[in-house]
Amino acid sequence: MATRVFADEELARLREFPDISREELFRFFTLTPADVAFLTPGRGRGPAERLGLSVALCSLPWLGFVPDRVADAPPVAVARLADQLDVDASMIRSYGKRAQTRTEHLRLAAQYLGWRPASAMELKELDEFLLARAMEHDSPTLLFRLGCEYLLSGKVIRPSPDTVVRRVVHAREQAQRETYDRISHELTPQRCAELDALLVADVSIGMSRLRWLSTGPVEASAAAVRNEVEKLGFLRGLGADTLDMSVLPAERRRFLATLGRRLTVQALERRDPERRYPILLTVVAQSAVDVLDEVVALFDQALSAKFSAAENRMKDELAERGKTGEDRQALLDDLLAIVTDLQIPDEDIGGLIRGQGIGWERLRAAIAQARPRLPRDHGHLAALDASYTYLRRFTPAVLSAVRFAGGTSATELLIAVDMLRELNATGRRKVFDDAPTGFVPTKWRGYLDEARKSGNAVAYRHFWELCVLVGLRDGLRTGDVFVPGSRRYADPAAYLLTREQWESQRAEFCRLIDKPADPARALATLTDEWHEAVGELEKVLADGDGPVRLDEAGDLVISPLSAEDIPTEAITLKAELTEMLPFAPIVSLLIELDKRTGYLDCFTHAGGKQARSPELKRNLIAVLLAYSTNLGLTNMAEASGISYDILAWTAEWYVREETLRAANLAIIGYHQRLPLTSAFGSGMLSSSDGQRFPTRGKSTTARVANQWFADEGLSTYTHVTDQHTTYGTKVIVTTRREAHYVLDEILGNATDLPITEHATDTHGVTLVNFALFDLLGMQLSPRIRDLGRITLYRPGPRAEAEARFPCAGPLLTRKLNLDLIAEHYDDLLRLAGSLKFGHATASLLVGKLSASTRQNALAAALKEYGAMRRTIYAARYLSDPDYRRKISRQLNKGESIHALKRDLIYAHEGAFRARHLEAQTEQAWCLTLATNAVIAWTTEYYGLAVEQMRRSGRRIDSEVLAHISPAHSENINFFGAIEVDIDAELAALGPTGYRPLRVRDTLF
Repeated sequence: MATRVFADEELARLREFPDISREELFRFFTLTPADVAFLTPGRGRGPAERLGLSVALCSLPWLGFVPDRVADAPPVAVARLADQLDVDASMIRSYGKRAQTRTEHLRLAAQYLGWRPASAMELKELDEFLLARAMEHDSPTLLFRLGCEYLLSGKVIRPSPDTVVRRVVHAREQAQRETYDRISHELTPQRCAELDALLVADVSIGMSRLRWLSTGPVEASAAAVRNEVEKLGFLRGLGADTLDMSVLPAERRRFLATLGRRLTVQALERRDPERRYPILLTVVAQSAVDVLDEVVALFDQALSAKFSAAENRMKDELAERGKTGEDRQALLDDLLAIVTDLQIPDEDIGGLIRGQGIGWERLRAAIAQARPRLPRDHGHLAALDASYTYLRRFTPAVLSAVRFAGGTSATELLIAVDMLRELNATGRRKVFDDAPTGFVPTKWRGYLDEARKSGNAVAYRHFWELCVLVGLRDGLRTGDVFVPGSRRYADPAAYLLTREQWESQRAEFCRLIDKPADPARALATLTDEWHEAVGELEKVLADGDGPVRLDEAGDLVISPLSAEDIPTEAITLKAELTEMLPFAPIVSLLIELDKRTGYLDCFTHAGGKQARSPELKRNLIAVLLAYSTNLGLTNMAEASGISYDILAWTAEWYVREETLRAANLAIIGYHQRLPLTSAFGSGMLSSSDGQRFPTRGKSTTARVANQWFADEGLSTYTHVTDQHTTYGTKVIVTTRREAHYVLDEILGNATDLPITEHATDTHGVTLVNFALFDLLGMQLSPRIRDLGRITLYRPGPRAEAEARFPCAGPLLTRKLNLDLIAEHYDDLLRLAGSLKFGHATASLLVGKLSASTRQNALAAALKEYGAMRRTIYAARYLSDPDYRRKISRQLNKGESIHALKRDLIYAHEGAFRARHLEAQTEQAWCLTLATNAVIAWTTEYYGLAVEQMRRSGRRIDSEVLAHISPAHSENINFFGAIEVDIDAELAALGPTGYRPLRVRDTLF
């Protein structure tokens, strides 16, 4: 039974002492005076017995059990205990000859520490705990670890690994039965037949319905929208939209859905009904939400594509209009010259205009060239009307399939949506006489007025319908309109903690962010900060001759920072270190790093399968390289000699965002512990920026952006620490604002790095972000383009600000609405608390709040708060050139990481060829993992080289090392044949476990 979870050698390892860290050594192997008195009772206990008992005494709280071979305890731990007991550490070798001695000492240590053996009652409680966890997690190794931690927390001595493993296996079997029992009321005979039908190939679509549901669109076309609407109708026909799967934990639902999408139809058919039906039912329930979100997203994207195309046509028309109007402009100039010339009598003006001054010929030509006056939007809506027929190919289907709701601000729009739905259903062409128009923007009302005045019902229908569709799109973006049953377009109120939940969490949140819950105190502190920051800026401006100053007109002048003065010593040292580093193929680097970090063990089977073949690590490395270098699995199979089928299976079941994140964390954690890492930075500052990659083939995430791509492309938005590691990666649409995604990875940061300050460029800045960062207890520190032109705010009257700050005061052109902030301060804290406690995704909330109109009181208060924070930040940023350099240096680290990624993703011109977001995300994370591996490997060998230099008497200051970046690839070969031979690579490392450093000025 046990071998189903662990191999024999792994079970043996679980019975022995593991390696010990420095922190564990000092925490667990430090004896108190009471411990020493317990170990020395004066009853004839010899040095070996005292030392052995002390190992048992310290091992129990460290491991939760005491290994049988006490003499094999870590030598450093034994030496530390021997020193405290004043005995010879070698005496441990003569301890425990009799098993009875070890058993008795374990009993004594447990009695002294208050631990108890695992009796029937304790094992029953363990079973209950494991069942609860097995309903959330299906990984046997995770359950084993959680079970051990549970016993440890309860001071219960861990039984043998076999015993715990048997209980893990039993818990997993119970969880499968419990899962079926909880949803059995949904599994009527009819529904079971419908679920089985999902596995049968459907001739009409050329595949099984299960695969059809799991295959997402690759473009936002009318056909794609209709296909997703058809899926939505099919799922509703199965009752998927009414399924209540909340009886299962969210993690269980996620696991089952993942399993259902990865298993083949044949594999699902072979599973017994108790396992097959929960999987299929979960896939169907999750698909109902996913497809609904996809329908709305495609509606937005397809409509926006035509909206943007219409805008481009309008701009082209304006440009052409400007060219053809040159003669009329010249005529106007000549007319004005005559009319405004005071030397010409009034009675002669007409004659000059009609005579030789201008002449009838030019006047008639100008009249012939006359064009109708442009509407207020310069013809944008008229240009969109050219796409009306195309939009009609999918918008009626979307309105018929999706139900919309909203607040009072969207009442008229929702009435109009219902009316349009009725018009589509009945085939009526004329808009109802009482159809609302209050939601129509002012710039477009002229179209409706003109059509009504002329009696053109067709034109009125076109323009009114287009206004409804665009208004619906904008309402969905701001959250004024939402979709019941959706996840991405849900009611914004659902993203926030309820007021009842907030009452119990307010005090804890305020403690975490170190802010008062009282708005008066909070605003008083904020105002004091404002006065201090503006006072610093006032001193700088008063000097009048620095890089930040006022010109004669009183405008702010900000001189560019001079290039950072990198010490010559740092440049020389970087060259020397590079010459000392060994050359290594990228394969060798990944193998070597796994030996020290074990990051490949983080790749677990998506279905919970535990047995790992000896070739799995080899296959994983090949897959990681296939994606990170962009070779792809087919080319990697040819280059490595590993069959395509094996690589594809490994990628399908082991390489996913969850496991890639875990492996990345293992590498970052190791890099953080390297001696040289602290010289690069404290780990408290990070930055984020987007990197663009071209795409090949159609994809819903690809966009045309002529400034970056010849065709289409996407962006990866990455978060980089000041220690050069990347802790977050997200694939985003290039045309979307990067600012919406800044907080996502920071709030989801699972590393041990305490990020308190974050830098971005201008693309990552909004007033909403300034507010949320502060409300979350962090500092947003962007490098803002044209900083001198942004609006600065003041808390009081203009006269008061200018009197107190004669130089800076006139720059503060807008007054803050502090009353609005105070009124909604608790809601602002609740909003930030919802993000802090993981109740909502930051990008969803930031996007909706940034797009919200001023009528949304909470969004308006948040922007006022952000305006105050941005003003404080701008004043401090302008006052301190060293601070500006720090931000610039951190952003440059991100750019160096981008350059390294460009080196890595060399194949196929660095273009992403995956079509769907999930596959694109996995490739982006593979690239991030490979980049961090290069960073960690280079940092470690830099450290070895620096240590060798220091041993030879060379003095190297940490200030110099801070200017050296490990983000380079000069010593790493990404090209050539790829042979993944792990044993040979590890054998080549030699006795030290490292490659030998090169002798300078040689190639070897």
